[in-house]
Amino acid sequence: MSEAFAADLAGRSVLVTGASTGIGAAAARAFARAGCRVAIHYNASLNRAEEVAADVRFAGAEAFLVGGDLRHPAKAREVVEATAARFGGLDILVNNAGGLVRRTAVVEADDAYFSEVVDLNARSMVAASAAAIPHMRRAGRGSIVNVTSIAARTGGGGGSVIYAAAKGFVSTFTRGLAKELVKDGIRVNAVSPGVIVTPFHERYSTPAMLESVKSSIPMNRLGSPDECAGAFVYLASDALSGFVTGQILEVNGGQVMP
Repeated sequence: MSEAFAADLAGRSVLVTGASTGIGAAAARAFARAGCRVAIHYNASLNRAEEVAADVRFAGAEAFLVGGDLRHPAKAREVVEATAARFGGLDILVNNAGGLVRRTAVVEADDAYFSEVVDLNARSMVAASAAAIPHMRRAGRGSIVNVTSIAARTGGGGGSVIYAAAKGFVSTFTRGLAKELVKDGIRVNAVSPGVIVTPFHERYSTPAMLESVKSSIPMNRLGSPDECAGAFVYLASDALSGFVTGQILEVNGGQVMP
């Protein structure tokens, strides 16, 4: 899908969390091509975030770098408020920040590990959404796009049960929040990537694991971040998806079908 079809996004403000690499970076670049003003959130990867910002500006869009560790709800709220202050509001929130933390069997998952996974993947999304909602309500419209995972439906691979469960929370939260906000003109949806070649899998999955997974994908290949980017633009655009809310858009090469 070309961003040209989402002409209504021109001038809209968007915050993409976890936008320094992978799917978040691809989404930030896609929103820039659609004419959005783009806030690029990062935690530890400032250099990579600056590269994304340069690409956003090259596309002719405004870029705003905003850092913070979203495992802390207060920081998630600060990131949203800083973005809204910079842009004079917030039209689109993409809750992309998340991660596996490490592969851990349930019997070895202590309280600290559990809290870290939930804080990063679920609590951060709730806090950022809660902070964004008042800004969208004042505008009388808005779009929140969460990032869940194919793991939410399959239970995940070895050592990723807690992560998969946290992503299950994301999917359920998406549906519930969509109902809560529909009267405010705010749509809430989610993108559910399958196995995408990103630093996530470079860190947590071996080449042998990825090769094994590939055989279960009807397209017989892994996905790329750019192949996820159009889903975010589609769900953020009222012109393209104005009657779509509470939905989980699967981007997985046919590996899991609704």
